[in-house]
Amino acid sequence: MQDVGVGLYPSMSLLNHSCDPNCVIIFEGYQLLLRSVREIQIGEELTVSYIESLMPTSERQKQLKRQYCFECDCCLCQDQEKDAKKLAGEEPAWKEVKDAVNEVKYPKSKEEWEKVLAKCQHLLSSHKSRLPDTNIYQLKLLDCAMDACINLEAWEQALCYGSRTLGPYRLYYPDFHPLRAVQLMRVGKLQYSQGMLPQALETLKQAYDIMKVTHGTDHSLMQALMDLKEQCEAIMKIH
Repeated sequence: MQDVGVGLYPSMSLLNHSCDPNCVIIFEGYQLLLRSVREIQIGEELTVSYIESLMPTSERQKQLKRQYCFECDCCLCQDQEKDAKKLAGEEPAWKEVKDAVNEVKYPKSKEEWEKVLAKCQHLLSSHKSRLPDTNIYQLKLLDCAMDACINLEAWEQALCYGSRTLGPYRLYYPDFHPLRAVQLMRVGKLQYSQGMLPQALETLKQAYDIMKVTHGTDHSLMQALMDLKEQCEAIMKIH
């Protein structure tokens, strides 16, 4: 998730934070939409996450303290169950990957993307036995490699990297999370481009089941997903 701008939405600013929220904020152009992602009890407070929840508890707490001047005591922060998995592997390796990922700025040319991909491939190769894909910095590295391949139109390689992210995404994000839906959609599109129609249809169906909750059926991204899903189904019927 990347910060791309700032907006003023007075009513939504009243929402409090939880690292395990019951609502998500979705944008449709300049319009901000608040959508619930699980059943909410009468009288229960509506919450959203102010930050990226993928970080370990200590880093989330530091960012919330620095940026919003409070400490979070939500169930995710109290539990800390997944922190060990998030930092699994050899510490020197994931620290090197973390620094490399943080140094990547959004490239603007093919040459810059090629340099990013070469760096990602070098790190993925050199740390192959030292970091599992469940390490969050390895996961971010895979995402970075996937983005580079997509921008370089290396679809098969992009699919290879993207497929490796789906397990960790499922592990760390709730059942209904917009980032899970978008990642599934991206992988589904890559499978479709490679002629892997049954796999693409299954992946797109998973994205659809999440996105109908997180985005709603009228969202433009949902419309694009449904169009792609229908194309896939139509081609499969012909064959």
